[in-house]
Amino acid sequence: MIYIIIIVVLAVLIFGYISLYNGLQRAKIYTEEAWSQIDVQLKRRNDLIPNLVETTKGYAKHEKDTLSQVVSLRNQMTQIPSGNHQEKMAVSDQLSNSLKTVFALAESYPDLKANTEFTKLMEELSNTENKIAYSRQLFNSSAASYNQKLVTVPSNIVANIHHMKKVGYLETPTDEKVAPKVEF
Repeated sequence: MIYIIIIVVLAVLIFGYISLYNGLQRAKIYTEEAWSQIDVQLKRRNDLIPNLVETTKGYAKHEKDTLSQVVSLRNQMTQIPSGNHQEKMAVSDQLSNSLKTVFALAESYPDLKANTEFTKLMEELSNTENKIAYSRQLFNSSAASYNQKLVTVPSNIVANIHHMKKVGYLETPTDEKVAPKVEF
């Protein structure tokens, strides 16, 4: 009788351990998948940039510096190792700001604004920027869920045994946190 109780207790402990471990692994995989969604959107934006630059180049010849900066940041982003999320997002934020400048060019050049190819590219890039923002939120939510499992009992015991580490959040750059000054 005592052996049956010992076997049942051991089976419950083993099942609990396996369940906790699998939950941690699932949370980690969700976080990795969320990052891959960001990566997909960044690639999509990078693929659109050459078309935008080519379309804009003919209309805004003296805006060469802006277009060069966009291309330079795009190339820089492709060189960042895939595991370096913070650096990739920092360059991505700089690229987003540069693209805003390109979008603003359309206001200065009515012919460019009327160009259907440019309009389509602007819309595609704008949609992609929105998808990047959503994907960042998804990543941070997935990271929060995973990190929560790493610090709560009893899953933290299993996480410590397997040396699992917290995942860093993607943060908003400090300059973007500042509220714009509005004057009346």
